[in-house]
Amino acid sequence: MDEFTEYVTARWPTLVRSAVLLGCTPSEAEDLVQSALERCLLKWNRVRAAEDRDAYVHRVLVNCFRSSRRRRWHGELPSASLPESPSGDQTAGVDDTDAVMRALDRLPGDQRTAVVLRYYAHLSEQQMASVLGIAPGTVKSRLSRAVKALAQDPHLTELREPR
Repeated sequence: MDEFTEYVTARWPTLVRSAVLLGCTPSEAEDLVQSALERCLLKWNRVRAAEDRDAYVHRVLVNCFRSSRRRRWHGELPSASLPESPSGDQTAGVDDTDAVMRALDRLPGDQRTAVVLRYYAHLSEQQMASVLGIAPGTVKSRLSRAVKALAQDPHLTELREPR
């Protein structure tokens, strides 16, 4: 159990950010990661024995994300209390983040998943192939198409220019 706790503590921020980049809101991302890690805890012996734990956990995360999107209703439930608002300037980088998220939204789901796993989660092509259950060549072609689409996205032009 201590090993699982250490793993979660070390990987939580990366997993949550991966879920956000896949298309979840921050609160949905935390719920999704919690669900994925719950599944991993139940099968921790398998996760521990896996050749690559990060790839295994990301596969569970992607599968949970896909399952959550199959549901009919994605609404929110009302709450009696609001979460505390963060302190400090929260506007820095909002435009850049918005441009990147919009560009990711324009990619097909398989390409978006490939970009997130490769460039955010830093999985190798072999790890991605394992996570997605596809051939490494398919991973390369998805990434190639996604990078080409992002390079041609006019909304990302300002991010490519030196500041």
